[in-house]
Amino acid sequence: MDKPKRQPRLSFPSFLDKFPEVPLPVTLAEEAHHAFSQKNDPLPTVMIEQFILPIEGQPMDDYTEFVPCMRIPETHDFHAIIYWRAMLMSYQYSLVTFNKKGELIDKRVIAGTISQGGTLTTSVATIEDDWKIYIVSGQSQANQNKGFDPAKSTANHLELLPEGQITEHI
Repeated sequence: MDKPKRQPRLSFPSFLDKFPEVPLPVTLAEEAHHAFSQKNDPLPTVMIEQFILPIEGQPMDDYTEFVPCMRIPETHDFHAIIYWRAMLMSYQYSLVTFNKKGELIDKRVIAGTISQGGTLTTSVATIEDDWKIYIVSGQSQANQNKGFDPAKSTANHLELLPEGQITEHI
């Protein structure tokens, strides 16, 4: 009986190569993933299984898609990448930091769109060149064309620290 073929382990640098450095500031809005998917090569399934799924905490199904977006430049002691994950009724940009060995330091969803029943929540993130991250979120009702209610909008302020931690400012 033939043994199932084992997928070869890929190198962490080959994974990072899928995420080109993008100069800051950058804004991640609802449709930004289209530009990234046109410029960047897709992630092979074996890379998703080896590097992304272990940190996601959710399995991949037939409706899940990943797009490598970017790498934050000049992170000398760590690596910081952003990828987009599409699932059924949920689209999220995740900021993930790794040490030089490829071990996870931190992970945070920083932007995206989620549909929960009749409510649509959209978040937009801007990453400044000093690694401060500003996130604005708004909600609307899926059956209304009025746009977002400013009274229900929120703003968050995160920062990417020199050690690779992602902290929230209150």
